[in-house]
Amino acid sequence: MNEKLIEAKNYLETYDGRPLRIMEVCGTHTHEIFRLGIRKILSEKIKLISGPGCPVCVTGVGYIDKAVFLAFERNAIICTFGDLIRVPGTEMSLGEAKAKGADVRMVYTQSDAVNIAKENPDKQVVFLSVGFETTTPGACLAVKKAKNENVGNFSLLMSNKTMPNAYEALKNSADAFLYPGHVNAITGTATLEKLKNEGVSGVVTGFTAGELLTALSVTVKNLQKDEPFFENCYPRVVRPEGNIKAQKLMSETLIPCDAEWRGLGIIPGSGVKLNDSYSEFDAEKKLSVPDIKGRPNPACRCGDILRGGCLPNECPLYGKICNPLHPVGACMVSSEGACSAYYKYSQI
Repeated sequence: MNEKLIEAKNYLETYDGRPLRIMEVCGTHTHEIFRLGIRKILSEKIKLISGPGCPVCVTGVGYIDKAVFLAFERNAIICTFGDLIRVPGTEMSLGEAKAKGADVRMVYTQSDAVNIAKENPDKQVVFLSVGFETTTPGACLAVKKAKNENVGNFSLLMSNKTMPNAYEALKNSADAFLYPGHVNAITGTATLEKLKNEGVSGVVTGFTAGELLTALSVTVKNLQKDEPFFENCYPRVVRPEGNIKAQKLMSETLIPCDAEWRGLGIIPGSGVKLNDSYSEFDAEKKLSVPDIKGRPNPACRCGDILRGGCLPNECPLYGKICNPLHPVGACMVSSEGACSAYYKYSQI
């Protein structure tokens, strides 16, 4: 460990100022901070709380119910990434739907679902598009591929979200945010500079021990100045302009919309949907999906955890009836979920 990192580590260990709450928005940050043992070295005055940076976790129960509806009532082939299969819906998860005969398939890219649609021209194929700015361009590429190749039986059930409005909704939940490096590699830093001007503080960082220690040290030091700040501690990946090609791709295919976040409710302008040029690939319109309101388990505190209102081990279900083998909430299901991180690393 070089001198600067030793200095950062010592500063975080011995900090004795006012109590601070720092929200690591990104689920990968949560897991890496646990895995690297960083929580164990922090001063008791520094409290890390998890936020809504896990796309599977913030996806509402109603979305899962719509996917189950499409599988059974529209006889569609449902394609999804792995974590979403086990997220509980009101009546069942997609995994349980599959056990009851639904055609649910795990894919590795959005374009895999387009290929499945080409192989099954007599069936509707729906990809469950869930994610932030990091994975959204892949969904855009898939609909462009489907349109260019005249794959008319392919569509997206979208629950893609964008982060900036969520930060504003969480403004009073923490003293500062650790911003996700991979999201800002796409979006750049302009929105974070704007948030600073609106009183929201944070530091964008990567995922190594050195990057996380540096970012936390920078965050704590800046918080002593009692004025909003933003710093990019991940310059090797995050550029001010972001990924111009990805941004252009999204602007060509998507428009902003209001979005429901588990635990945060409806956040205006925090989602995206297909624009008129690609609306033929919107599963809700194409397959006449009704407005289904999901009913989450009232005992599950995933919503509180995602907005920094409680820690996972403060949920009455945590580690008892809710565990990785039998998850009750999405935060325990996802590989980026706060509950799964707490459970996994509390066993070490």
